[in-house]
Amino acid sequence: MNKVITQRIQSIDMLRGLVILIMLLDHVRERFFLHMQVSDPMDVTATDPALFFSRFAAHFCAPIFVFLTGLSAWLYAHPANGIPRSASRFLVKRGLFLIALEFTLITFSWMGSYHTVWLQVIWVIGLSMLVLAALLHLPSRWQLLIGLLLVFGHNALTPIDFTPEEWGYSLWTILHDRNILLQTDSLTIKISYPALPWFGVILLGYYAGPLYAAKQTPQLRKRILLVAGAASLLLLLLLRGANIYGETLPWQLQDTVVQSVMSFLNFTKYPPSLHFLLVTLSTMCFMLCWMERWQNAFSRILLVFGSVPMFFYILHLYALLLLYSIAIAVFGANHGTLYGVADISTIWLISILLAALLYWPTLWFSRYKHTHKNPWLSYL
Repeated sequence: MNKVITQRIQSIDMLRGLVILIMLLDHVRERFFLHMQVSDPMDVTATDPALFFSRFAAHFCAPIFVFLTGLSAWLYAHPANGIPRSASRFLVKRGLFLIALEFTLITFSWMGSYHTVWLQVIWVIGLSMLVLAALLHLPSRWQLLIGLLLVFGHNALTPIDFTPEEWGYSLWTILHDRNILLQTDSLTIKISYPALPWFGVILLGYYAGPLYAAKQTPQLRKRILLVAGAASLLLLLLLRGANIYGETLPWQLQDTVVQSVMSFLNFTKYPPSLHFLLVTLSTMCFMLCWMERWQNAFSRILLVFGSVPMFFYILHLYALLLLYSIAIAVFGANHGTLYGVADISTIWLISILLAALLYWPTLWFSRYKHTHKNPWLSYL
């Protein structure tokens, strides 16, 4: 039984570690390739395939982070010792902590100032934790129903729009439309991650928690994950293939096969369309199955990164801020006010080198966290 529990937790941490490394690649791109900015959805006729697929890989990060947050909340509420505990206080404290981090340490790491606050993935995870805390005591079937309704139904809300002068603008900016929430002479707050569909994802993650109960057999868990992943992928192929529902930008045949594939995979992230969530969450199901039996040197590296995700998140952002400041000081801006490298392959190289460099402090903190039981360490 203990072996099953250990493998279960490792598969979750391995997946979290993998998406953390993909996230690192995307953030290196945003630091050193911003002069080649991509739109949402991307323009497949003007975006180089290497840049397109590098950005597409990053699409998997936020859905997996949010889903695993819900799943981890269930594991917290149902520990392996069989004694249930309430996750409400756990979720509220950590949700507020994440929102505070977004406004402070994380904002400064991106901008080097507090003039503009971008409310991004950490903000939306924190907000989703607060919503999950409020819905914890609903019957599980209602949690599933609400989660599915938000994931599948939010695209139907796209025609709803508010101007900044209308009463619903601020709430709708937080929930569904990517806009400026507040703008003054000294401060601008922008919503990058509208929250409504993410509430659905965290609810689905919490509902999936019993798959990882100590009494659950790995065979049944894998079978359910494979069925869920295959069903989601088949639904995506049906909806996307016929351009029926779930994505604001229909796909079209292009001049080349590669561009046609890019058009098919060109999903909206802000907010995440149904198609965006179907492709990312279906892949997540397959990866969770595969990683349960994945034991090698690379999987052990992923475990380190996945064991302390918030520590690595803050660490890598400040490492990138430092590297970018050094590059500006040494080389100067070479693309208007920005410094950027010439090719996306250099972004991959920087990402690999930075991951190798940051592995050692991450390993140290992971060991420190698991040998010291200070309550504050659990926040990282």
